[in-house]
Amino acid sequence: MIKNVVLIGAGNLATQLGVALYDIGINIIQVYSRTREAACALAGKVNASFTTDISAIEEHCDLYIVAVKDDVLAEVVKQVNFGRSLVVHTAGSLSMNILSAYAGNYGVFYPFQTFSKNKKVDFSRIPVCLEANTEENLRILEDFARMISYKVIRLDSEQRFILHIAAVFSCNFVNHLYALSECILHENNMGFELLYPLIQETTGKVMKLSPIEAQTGPSVRNDKKVIRKHLELLKDKPELQKIYQLISDSIYQLHHS
Repeated sequence: MIKNVVLIGAGNLATQLGVALYDIGINIIQVYSRTREAACALAGKVNASFTTDISAIEEHCDLYIVAVKDDVLAEVVKQVNFGRSLVVHTAGSLSMNILSAYAGNYGVFYPFQTFSKNKKVDFSRIPVCLEANTEENLRILEDFARMISYKVIRLDSEQRFILHIAAVFSCNFVNHLYALSECILHENNMGFELLYPLIQETTGKVMKLSPIEAQTGPSVRNDKKVIRKHLELLKDKPELQKIYQLISDSIYQLHHS
């Protein structure tokens, strides 16, 4: 049973996960971050010690959760003596085996959500995707994950990569389109809040219908007149024109192929 945890990283995910674990009584004994400010801030929220010295990370802990940027993860873990403790990373797009050279017991603990440091989330509703190098370690992680989430899923690295791609489309790309919409509206003296009811309705629909069934708009209707009008209005913004045309073509092909 996991009772003591070290958090390696103090970013958005580490912050929200650390607080969620602390709230259910898990002992966060230490927080590591390269920056003192981040380490201190998270440690204060979970009543833990903190360090910016990677060689000072506590040994013999039940679980080490490595929540750092993908491109520095290998560099970080190779500097830590994990012994026989269980080590997990939290990345959607990295293989579990990136830990194999540095730990005997390892896996992945991937909460499938977008996180911000200052917006508390309800972890009970967040899917936690797990993988481990042994069946025993996987069962340990499942028991641990069920302490904070009602939805615990076993996914191997390839499945997790695919899920991460889908997340980029449904979250990152969609949010970028919101940002572009905001720019268009602000340049024409309108506020983004005008779109709130539309966004809420659209989001609500895809919780009840297939996104394909929920699709509306000129492209699914093949309303070429409206599409040409929109493209004309974007004539001074060639990059937006390209995005509009590309997505319009993709919608048409999906619904009319």
